[in-house]
Amino acid sequence: MIISWLHFLWKRRRYMKLKEKFFEQNGGRILQRELSKLQGQSSEKAKIFTEEEIKRVTNNYANVIGRGGSGDVYKGFLPDRTPVAVKKSNIVDHKKNDEFINELVVVSQINNRNVVRLLGCCLETQVPLLVYEFVGNGTLFEHIHEKDKGKATNNLSWEVRLKIAAETAGALSYLHSETNVPIIHRDVKSANILLDEKYTAKIFDFGASKLVPIDEIIKNTILKGTSGYLDPESCQTSKLTDKSDVYSFGVVLAELLTGEKALMSDGQEERSLAMHFLSSLEQNRLLEILDGRIVNDGNKQQLKEVARLTARCLSVRGKERPTMREVALELKGQYF
Repeated sequence: MIISWLHFLWKRRRYMKLKEKFFEQNGGRILQRELSKLQGQSSEKAKIFTEEEIKRVTNNYANVIGRGGSGDVYKGFLPDRTPVAVKKSNIVDHKKNDEFINELVVVSQINNRNVVRLLGCCLETQVPLLVYEFVGNGTLFEHIHEKDKGKATNNLSWEVRLKIAAETAGALSYLHSETNVPIIHRDVKSANILLDEKYTAKIFDFGASKLVPIDEIIKNTILKGTSGYLDPESCQTSKLTDKSDVYSFGVVLAELLTGEKALMSDGQEERSLAMHFLSSLEQNRLLEILDGRIVNDGNKQQLKEVARLTARCLSVRGKERPTMREVALELKGQYF
């Protein structure tokens, strides 16, 4: 009996030391220090959860709602029954903890209705766990492309698509120009735009994001993003600016207009939707490539105007693209 008790105590002590190791390794002390500086500045600063709290929130990781290359997502409930999404990321580079913590602090202070809110994190596990508000109506990608899930593109009228586009553009404009330190998302795509029950758009997944001083160009950056959405100029120059997000958003606009995926496939090879869209526009074939389910006699002129805006966003040269603020203003004008 005594031996069993001692063994239990030894295992318990070992477990606690392992948690302390992960907490330090994941930058827990740095995060605590940074969050303490925000005392009184924000009533909604990020919370640091313990591993036990996360297990209770997720019912011991019982409900997996998403799996992807960047990690798994679990649905859970806070003690007040507020639904949350808990993301377990893949292994992170602990050499960049300062950068990770800095971004975590900044992103946790984002207060925009069209950005998924980061509620907190847990650093007592081998990889950090991030706790977000729960948005339960799937992604824009699913609603446009995955007909077998009952979220076919015909469920989204042009009016709803334009609303989603205007809200997403407004959120990106906010990230670029209205936060304390401008944020470049770096992975804007339809799969990273969540929708709530009223089809309100919310940008998600800041795992690749960069905090950038105003007007700064990041040189020799490691290319991040998703094929089909990547800014061709950044691919050639290894330089990152806010115009990289503008290009990716242009691809999302093209998806909304055509119902096609960013990489189109005819069964044999993949083609870039961006290039197909631009060439069709140049050949005056816009009406041929528009999603037939959104076109009617009353909106053709509006569709043409949004298509022209899309083409500007997809300009190969970044300086020829509009800013996200300009895009947001134009789409807002079209919607309202």
